[in-house]
Amino acid sequence: MDQRDKLIKEIRGESLGDTNVQSSSDELFQNQVLRPILQLQNDLFIASFLNYINKYKRDFYTKSVENKLAIIENAIQKDIKFRNALKGMIIGLFTNDEYALYIQNSSSLNKRMMNLLIERLKSQVQLFEKE
Repeated sequence: MDQRDKLIKEIRGESLGDTNVQSSSDELFQNQVLRPILQLQNDLFIASFLNYINKYKRDFYTKSVENKLAIIENAIQKDIKFRNALKGMIIGLFTNDEYALYIQNSSSLNKRMMNLLIERLKSQVQLFEKE
């Protein structure tokens, strides 16, 4: 393992979530790679979404909670530039071996990645209040 991979694994920390012998390879990747990265990058995702709403959704702060949740979901699912920026924040913390696994099944893993991120931001919607 090269120095970069070793450093990334140290920074990310331990696997999050339950896995067992019956876990699929995608589920293992999710719990061993995606969840720790999402946790590590959480503050960056929040800052990125705040920037997004200040640039493109200035009326976000006047919306109901339900509408705010829908905006979070739509921003990540439908705004390809924003989605790709978020993906880059995650993929940039893959090791070389993890990236090799990712490219074999990127479609399924992208879906998991974005769903986890949507749920993470929705669960913190109270942080997206005007100060």
